[in-house]
Amino acid sequence: MSSALPYSNALVIGAGSWGTALTAVLAERGLQVQFWGRDPALMEEIQSTRRNSRYLPGLVLPESIQATARMEDLRPADLVVFVVPSKAVRETAHSMAALPAVKDAQVIISCAKGIELNSGKRLTQILAESFTQTPLAVLTGPNHAEEVSQRMATAAVVACEKETVALDVQACFTLPWFRTYTSDDVTGVEWAGAMKNPYAIAAGIALGLKLGDNAIAALVTRALAEMVRMGVAMGGRAESFMGLGGVGDLMATCYSEHSRNHRVGRLIGEGMPLQEIMSSTRMVAEGVPNTASLHGAAKAKGVRTPLLDEIYAMLYEAKPAKEAMRALLSRDPRAETE
Repeated sequence: MSSALPYSNALVIGAGSWGTALTAVLAERGLQVQFWGRDPALMEEIQSTRRNSRYLPGLVLPESIQATARMEDLRPADLVVFVVPSKAVRETAHSMAALPAVKDAQVIISCAKGIELNSGKRLTQILAESFTQTPLAVLTGPNHAEEVSQRMATAAVVACEKETVALDVQACFTLPWFRTYTSDDVTGVEWAGAMKNPYAIAAGIALGLKLGDNAIAALVTRALAEMVRMGVAMGGRAESFMGLGGVGDLMATCYSEHSRNHRVGRLIGEGMPLQEIMSSTRMVAEGVPNTASLHGAAKAKGVRTPLLDEIYAMLYEAKPAKEAMRALLSRDPRAETE
């Protein structure tokens, strides 16, 4: 692999499991990496032990990585990677917009997945409000941090409206075991990444209810149709939902034991209250807030989303899981293409 890189240094913002894994990826690729998180105790632990015991304990980070919670300690970076939860993107971007470490970056990459509640904006649209002159890209796909941290074979997609920027970002996220593809459909891949999370909760619920493989396969298939319908209505291209950021991410999230959203759904199906589930873990299951924002966006746009409607009813209107699943199966007959 060529050692020539378009960028020499990177800043990863967000010290969860995915941020930690991507920090390791960029360091292995040869970039100088700064790693920022808001919790001083956690970042001090990472700096001194090279481990993130809270979110990804099995990974030992290279000594070259500089971890800190102090914004004033950050040096200017060529490439900035936002990996904070979707609900924190606006606040974090606003607080960092004037920092020398960020304001002169050559590209900012969004790695979270979600749609903002009330505004219905995609995450790159939110970032664009704070970084008006900086090219924005998205890194997405079927990428569980646990497997990436073990250097298991992984593929992702880099989306950017500027092809040259997409190719430069692709070069930084290319390793013998980490392969990336490019796309110019930022809208499509962002909607795909946001929408798959609620359906993973539904797949987990079906598993928890012991509905069987046939029912889960049908649910995931219809979820993809719903994702395409919604994404195209919002300006994305249908083919983007057939790639890594769409069906690839949907399958990984709906079936994997690593998926937080799948786990939340399974526990709901087994009878555990949502509030108890959410208070029992530090990990953010993006599908819970995503369901509210996506449900609102679908209603505002007039898009038919029967699956999403039932997921919303289960999470926010206390509809029993068995009743919601029964409602889906007893819907009026339709052609498969509708």
